[in-house]
Amino acid sequence: MNHFFSFLFLLFSAGAFCQTEEPVSPDYKLIEKNTGDKRSPYYFTTLMSRYNKADSTMTTNERRHLYYGYSFQKQYSPYKVSDAQEEFTELLRTQQTDKKTMEKLIKLSDKVLKDFPFSIRIKEYRIYAFKQLNRLKEANAEEIQAAMVIDAILSSGDGSTQEKSFHVINTSNEYEIIDILGFRFGGEQELIEAKYDYLNLDENSYNLKGFYFNVSRLFESFHGK
Repeated sequence: MNHFFSFLFLLFSAGAFCQTEEPVSPDYKLIEKNTGDKRSPYYFTTLMSRYNKADSTMTTNERRHLYYGYSFQKQYSPYKVSDAQEEFTELLRTQQTDKKTMEKLIKLSDKVLKDFPFSIRIKEYRIYAFKQLNRLKEANAEEIQAAMVIDAILSSGDGSTQEKSFHVINTSNEYEIIDILGFRFGGEQELIEAKYDYLNLDENSYNLKGFYFNVSRLFESFHGK
């Protein structure tokens, strides 16, 4: 299945960039305030409901509040590994694409997403499975949801410096963004000041050496901030 996903970044980045203007770092204090206010249009429960319905009309600012606002919710646990992850990974290793396997993949991925609903990679697998089953409406919904997450992350920076880092709330999103932008992870990662991840890139035509990711929310949540 994996060889299909190298082409999916074209789908996602096209949807993401169409709404993204000049990247700006998220204002976490404001996001925490807005997503916790039931009177706010950015109230997290409201945004999550729209996400679950694959509401493509959500603005970039709403998508930012959704993605980064999740890091202020009780269920946010960036280091948790789903109980279903191992079985899901084993299923992928079979490389089977029959109906029964695709249905099981969707069922297991549902469980994985309960622990982190913004996994782009899991969304990619689900898109593929739904399309294999000719469940195109559901595949389209997954594409829309993935684009929301990508839009939020790409709106936060360009990854060129620490100050312009891509902000993420889960390290898995770092590798996903690298893939989506058409690059390959070079195998080396450096944590800087317990705030930034620097991931180097394989040799590429743009001569880019690597990307910076701001992971401050992971550490702040770990320390109860």
